[in-house]
Amino acid sequence: MNSSHNNRRPVPPAGTGKPKRHLKTKPVLLVIGILLLANLLWFIAWLIPNDTGNAEKVASVSGEDITREEWLASMEEQHGPEALLELVNEKVMATAAKDYGIEVSDKEIGLELALLRSSQDTTEPALYEADETRQREKIEAQLILEKVLTKDIVIEDTEIQAFYDDNQSLYDVKDSYRTRMIVLNSAAEAEETIAELEKGSSFEATARERSIDSATGNLGGDIGYISSGDPGVDANIAKTVAEVEVGGWSTPLALEDGRTAIISVTEKVDGETFSFDDVAAHINRELALEQLPQSVTPEAFWQEFDAEWFYGE
Repeated sequence: MNSSHNNRRPVPPAGTGKPKRHLKTKPVLLVIGILLLANLLWFIAWLIPNDTGNAEKVASVSGEDITREEWLASMEEQHGPEALLELVNEKVMATAAKDYGIEVSDKEIGLELALLRSSQDTTEPALYEADETRQREKIEAQLILEKVLTKDIVIEDTEIQAFYDDNQSLYDVKDSYRTRMIVLNSAAEAEETIAELEKGSSFEATARERSIDSATGNLGGDIGYISSGDPGVDANIAKTVAEVEVGGWSTPLALEDGRTAIISVTEKVDGETFSFDDVAAHINRELALEQLPQSVTPEAFWQEFDAEWFYGE
């Protein structure tokens, strides 16, 4: 069809006089239609998963790419259930706190953190979190659980005082140092490793690669918080830890078992002495927990607060 015909302006029928003026609704409706279509397309694009991002290369081996999708799938397979369980339990405990009217203060969380660091409980997962925010979130959830479980148990004041008097040393917390170590067979290997660190190698990555102590090596060398003179660790480490600058590392240390170690300090936490008033509520809760017939986990509250698990179904 000829385009000039399409562009020809319509001629009004004879005898009708001057054409009537109409509101120009068509252009307005056209613009509105375009905007609605654009919004609809944007909404559909937002709903569709972004597969392009998952195809992003994050590493390669001999020219063979490893994509972000493969990496995320591997992490989900290895850590997915545990990470999800943590999130569910923390939300269950937050709901329980609202339901039972329980509050946890920053001061209480700080006290628990200090006592955990000084206790050298290497099984405590909160101490191995990468940042203090996650540490505090985990401890808050645990405190809520303990408060819910012990809310109806009464401990006499005299019993709390007696426990404090007998265990005051527990509440005199020394300076502590978040420490990593690389364990090697000889001082010569330690010198080679230090040379790598001085060139910019990551202490954590080097510990995973070189440490002959698999238990700590798999944790990037992390051995938790150490205090100077701590009897719970190798004497040479306990003696040296306070002398190492934060972010630095030691010279080769001869360990009691004949091996050699390099230690690094990633954080220093100042010590503090806690009074009876500071720890009375903590002691009350600990003594009350001892009266429970068995240990209880947050999973016991899932049904009460309508928690459901769909992972792996």
